[in-house]
Amino acid sequence: MNFTTMLRGAFAAVAALSLAACGINSVPAAEEEAKAKWADVEAQFQRRANLIPNLAEVVKGAGENERTILTQVTEARAKATSVQISADDLNDPAKMEQFAAAQSQLGAGIGRLLASVEAYPQVQSNQNYLALQSQLEGTENRIAVAIRDYNEAVRKYNTTIRTFPDSIGANIIHGADPMVPYKAVTEGAEAAPKLDMTSN
Repeated sequence: MNFTTMLRGAFAAVAALSLAACGINSVPAAEEEAKAKWADVEAQFQRRANLIPNLAEVVKGAGENERTILTQVTEARAKATSVQISADDLNDPAKMEQFAAAQSQLGAGIGRLLASVEAYPQVQSNQNYLALQSQLEGTENRIAVAIRDYNEAVRKYNTTIRTFPDSIGANIIHGADPMVPYKAVTEGAEAAPKLDMTSN
């Protein structure tokens, strides 16, 4: 074995190691970013869940129909807050779908409740209700932004673990699995509801 052959072998080994090293840091960095974005999604859903008891207090006196819807919203809130997703579950499509279904049901209930209040000017004119309505609308927008940011981080992570040379480190060192993007269960559920709460 001559010096040139040894030099070529050493160069090939260094080149292979440097290509594989690309995935050593980029894969965990992309994974951690996606997990952080998921935490933002959870925070916004929690914010919405925390606003519901306040909404319940404001709407309680409006009427029997609203009480029925309010009961449904309260039950949907309990279900939505009982479905928990940890960072380790972001690779599980079934758990992500279960979480999305619970959040979608809660969002639909809130939309029905707010829309039904439109028939009650005394509730609409309540300053607490108006402030709460504004907070809920803002939260729905924040949820949409957080979901968009999470899905973008998941896209980057999934692309990183599938493209060369990062795929070498992703498969050999990290054993990385693709993450599941958040998908709305019902068409358009990822968008904030458009409600006209002004009195006629």
